[in-house]
Amino acid sequence: MKKLILLSAACLFALLTASAQKTAKPFRAYLYNNDYEVFMRIDLYDERITVPGQDLYGELPGYLGKKNNTFCWLITSAKIEGNKAELQMINDYGSEDLTATLTAESDSLYVLKQVGGSSLKVPKEGKWQKLPSKLVFKRR
Repeated sequence: MKKLILLSAACLFALLTASAQKTAKPFRAYLYNNDYEVFMRIDLYDERITVPGQDLYGELPGYLGKKNNTFCWLITSAKIEGNKAELQMINDYGSEDLTATLTAESDSLYVLKQVGGSSLKVPKEGKWQKLPSKLVFKRR
């Protein structure tokens, strides 16, 4: 009986610890916006994200990419303050840059808001699609 109680307590502790670790780092995530088919892969803490097929850039805090496309916006630096992060971003050509904030509204809802600089544009069907200045992402 003692073993069963100890085993149950150990399992409960492991579950609580695992769920606490997920929420403790809100800016280490994969985020997706279905409307514009864009995603963000971020690790603003350790800055160890590499862009697939573009190792030239090295390890970064993250990037914004487009589904079925290699074009991306690189996050070159990030400053976290509470549930908000200020991001400096450039496109993968290096020709445009912008400043944005990423706010963790909840465990699964994030808002990317452009503050200054160039407009976010991604390729779509051979043309450039301008993204709105405020994008809502869901965590996966």
